[in-house]
Amino acid sequence: MSRILALDVGDRRIGLALSDELGYTAQPLFTLHRAGLRKDLKELARTLRRHGVTEIVVGNPLYMSGDLSPQAEKAQAFAEAVRAEFGLPVHLWDERLTTTQAHRHLDDAGHSRAPNAQGVGRKNIIDQVAAVLILQAFLEARENAVKRG
Repeated sequence: MSRILALDVGDRRIGLALSDELGYTAQPLFTLHRAGLRKDLKELARTLRRHGVTEIVVGNPLYMSGDLSPQAEKAQAFAEAVRAEFGLPVHLWDERLTTTQAHRHLDDAGHSRAPNAQGVGRKNIIDQVAAVLILQAFLEARENAVKRG
């Protein structure tokens, strides 16, 4: 069975989420702290091999109007670098409001916005939660398309 990896690409961090082998659910994987394109791709290569990833979904942060934001341009460039490096299908997924939703989920779960006793703050998991939301939306859309035929 194959797995799908989702990436919530930011300037400083990339949140990663992974599908189950059947492609029904998304789970948070880890947050990659950006260290330059070559190092980021090297870390992604390890993750792809370790988890048997066959497709990648990259969040595409468009403006609410649907126009390209500067961050969307960066995410699309990163998606193209990933596609060129690994030769896997890379899907761009509209992620408008995903980070807002991720904060709402963490608030609802009782996660404080302040760092915990170990100094770990929300910024270390928010990107993973956003990646989970991106991947879950992608998986559900794919399932609905299959049902419609």
